[in-house]
Amino acid sequence: MTHRYKLILILLLSGSINCFAQNSLPIPTNLLATYTNGTRTPNGAPGKNYWQNSVDYTVKVTFNPQTRYLNGTVAIDYTNNSPDTLKEINFKLYPNLYKKGSIRNMPVLDEDVSDGVQIQQISINNQVQDESQRTIDGTNMTIKIPGLASKQHLHFDIAYSYTLNRTSHIRTGQVDSGAFFIAYFFPRIAVYDDIDGWNHHHYQGVQEFYNDFSHFNAEITVPGNYEVWATGNLKNVGEVYTDKYVKRLNDALESDKVTDLITPGDIRAGNITVNKTSNTWKFEADSVTDMAFAISNHYLWKSTSLVVDPNTHRRVRVDAVFNPDHKGYFEVINYARKTVEAMSYNFPKWPYPFPHETVFDGLDQMEYPMMVNDAPYQKPEDDIELTDHEIFHSMFPFYMGINETKYAWMDEGWATIGEWVISSIIDPKIADHYAINDYENNAGKEEDAAIATLSTQLDGVSYMTNSYPKPALGYLYVRDMLGDELFTKALHYYIAQWHGKHPMPYDFFNCMNTGSGVNLNWFWKSWFFDQGVPDQAITKVSIVKKQYTVIVTNIGTKPVPVDLTIFYTDGSTRTMHQNIACWKNGNKTITLGFIALKRVQKLVLGTGYDPDVDKSNNAWFAK
Repeated sequence: MTHRYKLILILLLSGSINCFAQNSLPIPTNLLATYTNGTRTPNGAPGKNYWQNSVDYTVKVTFNPQTRYLNGTVAIDYTNNSPDTLKEINFKLYPNLYKKGSIRNMPVLDEDVSDGVQIQQISINNQVQDESQRTIDGTNMTIKIPGLASKQHLHFDIAYSYTLNRTSHIRTGQVDSGAFFIAYFFPRIAVYDDIDGWNHHHYQGVQEFYNDFSHFNAEITVPGNYEVWATGNLKNVGEVYTDKYVKRLNDALESDKVTDLITPGDIRAGNITVNKTSNTWKFEADSVTDMAFAISNHYLWKSTSLVVDPNTHRRVRVDAVFNPDHKGYFEVINYARKTVEAMSYNFPKWPYPFPHETVFDGLDQMEYPMMVNDAPYQKPEDDIELTDHEIFHSMFPFYMGINETKYAWMDEGWATIGEWVISSIIDPKIADHYAINDYENNAGKEEDAAIATLSTQLDGVSYMTNSYPKPALGYLYVRDMLGDELFTKALHYYIAQWHGKHPMPYDFFNCMNTGSGVNLNWFWKSWFFDQGVPDQAITKVSIVKKQYTVIVTNIGTKPVPVDLTIFYTDGSTRTMHQNIACWKNGNKTITLGFIALKRVQKLVLGTGYDPDVDKSNNAWFAK
């Protein structure tokens, strides 16, 4: 018997409910090894040997809006906190998505195909490195080193440049002639973790990102008539804005009302920024996994702030920066503020963790720490749903450090349920069922993989449904099953254990079990690991005098809650609900009963959150 299995046996024999619950779920050997190594525990908490490497970045770049040419330097201090001696350091060069020959699973126009990131020089501990010691393959760069022992440090200085894409706007690029959203703009060290070692997955366009928590200082030089918004706090406000706008910004930081920081009149008059040929904007951010910035010479800026933590009275500034031609964007500031407020006080009821949030009018639907790049829409409900979805990502993945590349469902699923819950708080008329129909249409087909399938193994509709509606429904069903108070307690336990770290799927499952005190593994297995289709039917209705007995059968192999709506002939309705635990014991039928004090017209199964592949048997009509 190996040491690994001795440990498992000891844990099982100890009578630990959480350990038993953990081992009732199928678990890959590389994840199981984290328990043996003591980096993670079967009850969901980080282990006594948990570690993650740390990085400090100082980025100095110059961006030319006319040529879209970005060049600069990045100084990196890297600490190896792992128990391993590293023989190489892996970097991510995300702009190489547009490089000739790179493998992509999203289309790029020919005019945007480039030579990628050009590395002018790399120094390690002030020694210039020979080019033969590095290899660039797509978005990955590997640098050979003599060896970096545990608890030791390395300093890198990298000079580099690339040309920003103009039209194929995949999360970053030119928005219009005077606006740009610039992300993934510097070489960064890849994650080295206790599960896979180095993150060797290439960025191909669809699957998203996995980065370490880092400290950033950035100096961004642009022409003098441009403003810059970025991850982090602007440290030199008085050096880049004239006094009038410094005062407005300071006022917005302390005010609950919406402040017009930059108006159409301000744009026409000019003199917003300090009158120089170019200005250097300095930002600092700590304990974030990424940094992005945006610039414009003609955008409006609305700002507000609010208290997100009544205990500390900490305030968060919320901004909307946008093209005045996009009329719907004038209301986005209110949607963004209400989202931050709802996240802090309603769902997930955790004080918003960052000092500000900027919604930038771009060409995509993408999140970054303290920023989102959101396209404009014609309908207010679309602006609301996009705004709250992308801002909700502040918690998942940015506060929680999730590996989006492998486990998209651990962040997109949360943003989806966040969208469902918060959209109706912002506007009660909204009934958001985003992507549930996509799941219904794909359920049971060849492309319908288990949610726990690695996101790197998925594409198309299978990636979409596994990342968004299916996990969001799972979270919704657990919330329904536990009740809001116990669900929130369990979720807060998970957040408290793993914010600022890198949770894996089993850390989430086990934290929810531990935090709630309820063994939910029967549900995790059926919804996240097992194949199957959701399909319920009304199979029998019996009426004795005014007593109705309704048999609901789970024809499919994927359990969902039972929601029965009783329609009366006078136009009124009544609903009956059984949470998903009604199928916990593997039964195929449940019985619902009610006394009809009025004449019944029909009975209908299901709500917008109960996917069903065959709705032809979901209704019963009175004769």
